[in-house]
Amino acid sequence: MKNTTEIEHAIEIISENYSPLTADCKSDLKNSCKLLSLDKSTLIVKEGQFADKMYFIVSGCVRAFYNKDGKDITDWFAFEGDFISSINSFNQGVASKHAIELLEPTLFLEITRETIFTLADKHHCFERLGRIAVTKTMLQLQERIVSIQFETAQQKYESLINVRPDILQRVPLTYIASHLGITLETLSRIRNPKKRI
Repeated sequence: MKNTTEIEHAIEIISENYSPLTADCKSDLKNSCKLLSLDKSTLIVKEGQFADKMYFIVSGCVRAFYNKDGKDITDWFAFEGDFISSINSFNQGVASKHAIELLEPTLFLEITRETIFTLADKHHCFERLGRIAVTKTMLQLQERIVSIQFETAQQKYESLINVRPDILQRVPLTYIASHLGITLETLSRIRNPKKRI
C-alpha cells in the first residue's frame, strides 16, 4: 500500500510540475511504472548499455558522466522533480555513451520506453507532458552551452549556485569542477578568494 501511495504522490508531482494528467492517464502510468529506492553510488545506466528506461527523481541526486581516456567527466546533474535518461540510447536505440550514478540514496520512478510510447499514443496529456519535459531539457542544455562558451569560471560557478544553492552540500566538489569544465584548484580559488596569493 505504501508503495502505491508513493507512486501516486510521484505522479501528482509530475502532473503539477510538467503538465496536467487525466485520472485515466495517471492510473495507466501507476500500473505500468516501478518505484525504486537505491543506494548511493549505484549505477542505473552503465556506459555501453542499451538504455530503454526513463527515470523521474522523487528524492535524491543523480549525475550523468562520460569516461574520456580514463578521465571521469560529469556532464549533467538531476535532482528531485527532474527526469533523467541516457537520451541518445533511449531515443535512438544505441549503446549509451554516458553512465548515470546515484550521488545520494535515491527514490525514483522507472518508466520503460515501451510504456512511454504506449501512454503517449493513448493519452494526449501524456504526449504533451513528454514535449514539455524535452523542451525543459533542451533549454537547460542551451543555457549550459552558453555558459561554457561565454562565461568565466567565476560566472559559471555563480550561475550554478544561483540555480542550485544546495549543490555544495550534496555533490562532491570534484564533480562540480568537472561539470563546470574547470580544475578543482580553480574551483577552490573561486570559493575561497581570500586564500589567493
